[in-house]
Amino acid sequence: MTLAHVVRRPGMKPEVTLLDSFALEKGETEALQRLKSARQLKSYRCTTLMAEGEYNIAQFDAPPVPRDERKEALRWSLRDVVNYPIESACIDVLDIPSDGLPGRAVGVLVVSAAERAVRARAAPFEEARVALDAVDVPELAQRNVAALLETENRGLVFLRLDESGIMLTLSYRGELVAVRRGEMNTRQMLANDPDQCARVRERLVLEVQRSLDNFDRQYSHIPVSRVVLAAHPRVEGLAAELAANVYVPVQEMDLSTVMDFSSVPDLRDTECQARNLLAIGAALRTDEGAA
Repeated sequence: MTLAHVVRRPGMKPEVTLLDSFALEKGETEALQRLKSARQLKSYRCTTLMAEGEYNIAQFDAPPVPRDERKEALRWSLRDVVNYPIESACIDVLDIPSDGLPGRAVGVLVVSAAERAVRARAAPFEEARVALDAVDVPELAQRNVAALLETENRGLVFLRLDESGIMLTLSYRGELVAVRRGEMNTRQMLANDPDQCARVRERLVLEVQRSLDNFDRQYSHIPVSRVVLAAHPRVEGLAAELAANVYVPVQEMDLSTVMDFSSVPDLRDTECQARNLLAIGAALRTDEGAA
């Protein structure tokens, strides 16, 4: 279990005031009970993340109904997308920035999960009597980090790569626009077999190329400024290889330019940032712009 706490103050960089990891020796509930006192969890607004496979994200055109009726209108659009009862599914709707261009359908992303999956995610907090403010998804945690790195009025492609796979997101004006996932991972790229490493890197380059082409076709109104790479463990030369094969600049993530790490000096190391990216992104969650 990784705990991260971020404080936002007007006109200042978001500050990470706490980052720590704990082994789940007797399960998540026991760890939360222990940390409730040791880390005074009752003093914080807690957010947790769903795991991959526990939720779905699908894109639709926004239905022609009032905003407060969109969730129910879109619920029935999920019938052919999910394999759990849509009647009781937990649903949220995210607007895709459109710039109000005439003739362009307004798109939305629908995040959904089975009620039982959300209850299971919240259960350890309830059992430990730790108040849970929100259940979020990794794509939005990654979006929160990407938003800090965006160039004004330009899209940002963010590629996170770890031992489980890749997540590639397009964000624009602080909003999530599109997501692509893949099975290529750092274990394959750091294996002892040079041929396998080369093949996986080639597949990754091709996936990024295809994603950029797809984004350009679907979201031609969003000019992409660059691709930001966050890999854990670090894969030497990967950023340079991507940069040589795509038409936008590629840079490795360094959050020290947009966040304050004075309370957690270990985060000045970019690999530590990449390892804890989702925890930091979850802690960056805001409601209506407030910390």
